[in-house]
Amino acid sequence: AGIGTYQIFQETYHQATYKAMHPSGPKSNFLWRLYGLDRAQQAGIDDVGIGALMGLFDWRFETMALLYHTIHLEENFKVGPHTISFPRIEPAIGTALCDQPPHAVSDYDFKRLVAILRLAVPYTGLILTCRESVELRNEIIEFGVSQIDAGSNIGIGAYSQQDDEAYKKSQFVLNDGRSLDQVIRELCEADFIPSFCTGCYRLGRTGEHFMEFAIPGFVKRFCTPNAVLTFLEYREDYSSPETRKAGMKQIERELERMPDGDQKKKLLERIEQIKKGDRDLYF
Repeated sequence: AGIGTYQIFQETYHQATYKAMHPSGPKSNFLWRLYGLDRAQQAGIDDVGIGALMGLFDWRFETMALLYHTIHLEENFKVGPHTISFPRIEPAIGTALCDQPPHAVSDYDFKRLVAILRLAVPYTGLILTCRESVELRNEIIEFGVSQIDAGSNIGIGAYSQQDDEAYKKSQFVLNDGRSLDQVIRELCEADFIPSFCTGCYRLGRTGEHFMEFAIPGFVKRFCTPNAVLTFLEYREDYSSPETRKAGMKQIERELERMPDGDQKKKLLERIEQIKKGDRDLYF
C-alpha cells in the first residue's frame, strides 16, 4: 500500500465508556472503529498497530482487550500488530477529565501492564512516549519497550514557537522534555543501540512475511545491523560531540557481540562506506 504501519487507537475497548466519550460524529461508531484494522487488512494494508488510552477504563480490561484484539488479528489474517501503544491520560489545559481520569493508572500498575504485553506478545513493538517521566521511561525500557520518541512537541506550531502560547496550545502535558541528542546519548550510556531503521518497510518485510521473521526472533538478523548503520548515519550527521563519542563506543560494543561471518563482514564494509559519505545503506 506504500505506507508503513497503519495505526488505529481504539481509545477504550469498553463500549459504554466509548459511547460516553464519543457521543456523536463519525468516530462515535464503536464497532466501525473496532473493525477498522480488519478493513485495512482486507484492502491490502498488512502492517497495523493497535492502542488504548489508559485511564478511561480499568487498565486490566484494556490490557486484556488489546491481547484479544491481537488474537483476533492473528487468527483472521495471520498477522498480529506490528506495534501496541498504551499511553496514559495526562493533564491538559481546560480539561477536567484529564486532570482526574476516571480510572487513573498508577506507575506500579503501568509497569505491570507493560510487562504483561511484552510477555504475551513478544514479537510486537511496544511504544512508550514522552508522556511519561524520564525516570519511569528509563526503568520500563529495561523490560520490554522497543520504540520511544524524543524531543517531541505536541502543540500547534510548537516546533517553531517555544513560548507560553505554544504551551497553551498543546494537547496535554509531556513529562520528558529531553532533546533527541540527549536521549540518544543516554541510551548509548545504558548499553542500548538506537535505531532509525525502516528497512523492513522498504524491502517488503511486512505483514505475514514480517511475522515469519519476528515471531521466532529471526528478525534480529536484520535489526541489529540496520540499527548500527542507521545510528552511524545519525552520529555522523547530527549528533553533538558528546553523543558522537558515546555512540561510537556503543557501536563498537554491538560489533563485539556479533558473531563473525559473512553478514558481519558486509556490515563492516558498509560502515566504512558511511564514514566515507555514503548514506541510506541497509539489509
